[in-house]
Amino acid sequence: MRALLGSVLTGPMDERVRDQIVAETRGNPLALLELPRGLTAAELAGGFGLPGALSLPRRIEESFRRRIEALPTQTRLLLLAAAEPTGDPVLLWRAAGQLGIGAEAAGPAAEARLAEFGARVRFRHPLVRSAAYRSATLEERQQLHGALAKATDPAIDPDRRAWHRAHAASGPDEDVAAELERSADRVQARGGLAAAAAFLERATVLTPDPAQRAGRALAAAQAKVQAGGSDAALDLLAMAEAGPLSELQHARVDLARAQLAFATSRGSDAVPLLLQAAKQLEPIDAGLARATYLDAMIAANFAGRLAGPGADVLAVARAVGAAPPPLHAPGASGLLLNGLATHYNEGYAAALPILRRALIAFGSGMPADQELRWLSLAFAAAIHIWDDDRAEVLSKRYVERARKVGALVELPLALSRRVYVLLSAGELTAAATLVEEVQAATEATGTNFTPYAAMGLAALRGDEIEASALIEATLKDVPSRGEGLGITAAERANAVLNNALGHYQQAQAAAQRATVNDRELGFSNWALAELIEAATRSGISETAASAYRRLAEITSASGTDWALGVQARSHALLSEGEEAEDLYRQAIGRLGRTRARTELARAHLLYGEWLRRERRRADAREQLRTAHRMLEAMGTEAFAERARRELRATGETARKRTAATMVELTAREAQIARLARDGLSNPEIGTRLFLSPRTVQYHLRNVFTKLGISSRGQLYRVIPNGGAAVPPC
Repeated sequence: MRALLGSVLTGPMDERVRDQIVAETRGNPLALLELPRGLTAAELAGGFGLPGALSLPRRIEESFRRRIEALPTQTRLLLLAAAEPTGDPVLLWRAAGQLGIGAEAAGPAAEARLAEFGARVRFRHPLVRSAAYRSATLEERQQLHGALAKATDPAIDPDRRAWHRAHAASGPDEDVAAELERSADRVQARGGLAAAAAFLERATVLTPDPAQRAGRALAAAQAKVQAGGSDAALDLLAMAEAGPLSELQHARVDLARAQLAFATSRGSDAVPLLLQAAKQLEPIDAGLARATYLDAMIAANFAGRLAGPGADVLAVARAVGAAPPPLHAPGASGLLLNGLATHYNEGYAAALPILRRALIAFGSGMPADQELRWLSLAFAAAIHIWDDDRAEVLSKRYVERARKVGALVELPLALSRRVYVLLSAGELTAAATLVEEVQAATEATGTNFTPYAAMGLAALRGDEIEASALIEATLKDVPSRGEGLGITAAERANAVLNNALGHYQQAQAAAQRATVNDRELGFSNWALAELIEAATRSGISETAASAYRRLAEITSASGTDWALGVQARSHALLSEGEEAEDLYRQAIGRLGRTRARTELARAHLLYGEWLRRERRRADAREQLRTAHRMLEAMGTEAFAERARRELRATGETARKRTAATMVELTAREAQIARLARDGLSNPEIGTRLFLSPRTVQYHLRNVFTKLGISSRGQLYRVIPNGGAAVPPC
């Protein structure tokens, strides 16, 4: 039940509060799924602010309110219980004693079936708790929270005590504000960034001194930006600017506004703001200035071809080169900044050793907030130098960090980065799950986020209708925001889709548009390989040769198996005879040592196509069978169909996945099949998915029929780890 609730939360939640919600909903799956809808991360985080947060239908709220008001006046115990979300009976009765409430007060609420007062204090439903809390006046709430604060042991739970003290305060109180500020860092571990932001925001309201209030408002605004609370962040920045502020604080306000501009649109507007903030910070705080230049590098990479004059990656690199050098040896983030500045100022080869040192250093004793802040750029650098091992590590850590602290601004990007690693590995089923989470996280923050992950997945699947719709929508949307990287990603997806479908002229045109700006990290380099394949198939050899020279310049310098494998495969397309065959074999050998299973499958496909044209049908069949098996298992339908057509041209018929043979598992069937494949029994699957064992067995029978198998033991063979279901050939 806790896992089910966790699946619909937009950020971390205090475990005690989570357990209480599960208890009060009696584990009802529908109630657990519906409860968090419409609530912000701050309203849920840690239970701080939860009691009055729920928005109830008026009819239900009025019904509960009447039943609560019908209780005897001495039953303030119900209101007191509503103010404390953990359901701790020891704490409740201790606070009740402060208010002169005796044990007899529990009777009427229990008889009215509104709450239970036993080993745990439980409301009939969290909605009853919310209605009870709303029914109290402001003065009553202050008294209730005051009693709970006095009853809370400051040594055991200082943060909850601070929160209750804050809600008991009738006006500004520096002692309470300072306690909240001290609690902010600690509470982040339980409730995430949203909880820390809530503490800092409340501390700001309670601070009597204008200078201290401005400083706390600035800290709260920065936390709100990371937690996805853009509207609250703007209000807090306005409060901070009311000042007075120091020179450093003024610069930090400008920095926060620039970070907010980037978080809400990922467009070009943020780059000049970040560069300006970094310049302001150079004479005041050199370390923060360099960190801001890293933020500017991220924003400039997203702006890409749409960056304004003096606000592209070259401008950022020049500014870094002109800035005062760091006083100490650079750590991971400093090395990353130096490596990227070197790349744009001196070239790819000169930057490689610095970037490799930076990526190795990431995660080695680095503060979590800094690591999360720049993992996106570190991942992009790993892709740029064709390091699939570091891309795997960094993408997993990026998602884990963003989820752990509830960084809703970062989570869609972190998930999207991870999706591209999974797509490269041929794990399209796992990628599809994360694509759904990207959508949920984006809706939770209300920000504009380009559907990078969904677009890449649909293109690789060969889903022409969905991919084309996403590509068209992206190309229409991103120019207004100045997000050039979105154009490159869309055109690269367009090229992949059309190469898969065999529409090589369309693929060639899209790939050329994707490779216009070679300064962007990632998509532009990947699109060069698509351009070479499409151009050779279209008979435009000069375009293919030019693209190959650009690709080889970076892949030769990189020297990884991934880079050299793609280079060899691309070179083979431009070669003939023994040279071409040797290059195809090199590509397969090198890519076979990487995680890039999709690239490997495509190498087998291209080699098989070449062998067929060389009239070596037997050899061609071997490569094409391998390609067909891999591509179909991954779920790359259009590429698999391309392999099937080639096999048919050799005189061999590969079974096409038609309506009768294609694995059309529903989401529930696929979920149950994977769990059964991993060894879970029907009762265990039922417990995890809230189904009866009989229902699980019903779904499994459907799975067996669709996959053409007869036992659970065959599931591992037809559903590879992370892959799509495939019927046995």
